[in-house]
Amino acid sequence: MTDFPSALKAWRRMRRLSQLDLASEASVSARHIAFLETGRARPSPDMIGRLGDALQIPLVARNQMLTLAGFAARYPGRQWDAAEMAPVRAALDHTLDRHAPYPGIAIDRLWSVVRLNAPARRLFGQIGLVEGASLLDLMMSERLPTLIENWPEVAHHAARRLRTESLAQGGIDRLDQVADRLAAVEFNQKPMGPVAPTIYRFGPSRLSLFAIIAQFGTPEDVALDDLKIELFFPADAETAQALRAMNT
Repeated sequence: MTDFPSALKAWRRMRRLSQLDLASEASVSARHIAFLETGRARPSPDMIGRLGDALQIPLVARNQMLTLAGFAARYPGRQWDAAEMAPVRAALDHTLDRHAPYPGIAIDRLWSVVRLNAPARRLFGQIGLVEGASLLDLMMSERLPTLIENWPEVAHHAARRLRTESLAQGGIDRLDQVADRLAAVEFNQKPMGPVAPTIYRFGPSRLSLFAIIAQFGTPEDVALDDLKIELFFPADAETAQALRAMNT
C-alpha cells in the first residue's frame, strides 16, 4: 500500500465492507468514499480518524494512513520508562501483582513478553519465558509439545487466535507464519468444557490453566493499542493448591 487510496481500499476489502457499508459506518456519502479510493478527493485528518474507527484500524496503521495522505502521524509510540507512561505502568503492575498466587503476563502485538508477575516468573521461567522473550519463538520450538500434555488442542486454539489477531491488524506475516505451523499439528475435535485449558507437565507436577485476556480500553499510544494482559487461573482444585504452595 503505497498511497492513501490503495490503503483505504485494502482495509475496506479486508473488513469485507462495500463502499456503501463503509459510508454508512463513517456517516459520509458512498460517492465520497469512491472519490477517496480513486484519489479524486483528499481526506482530512478528521476523516481519516472516522474511517479508522469505522474500519477498526489499529493505531500503527492509522499513522501510516495519515502519512500517506500527507499528514503527520498522530499516535506516538512512547517508551515504557517515559514519565507519561507512569500511570499505565502502575495499572499494569497493580493488575499483575494482585493476581498472585496465580501467574499473569503482558504481551505486545508480536507476542513478546512485556511483564510477568512473580508467580509467572517462577512457573514460566522453567520454560525460558522471561521479559523480552518471544512467545512466538517458544511456540515454534520443539520444547512446548514435550511440556504441554494437550499440545494438539492448545496448538489448534493458538492458531485460531493468531489468525484473528493478524487479520485485525491488517495481516502480520510473523503471526500468520506461526499460525500455519500450529495449524499443521494434527488435532481431533472432541467434546470440551466451557474453556480449553493448557495442561503443563513440570516433572511430577500437572498444572491445568486457562486465561482471561484484558486490554486497555482507550489507547492513544501505539505501544498500548495491542498490549494484552493474560491472567491465568487454575482449571481444577489440584492446580489451585499447587500454585498457592509454589508461591508461599
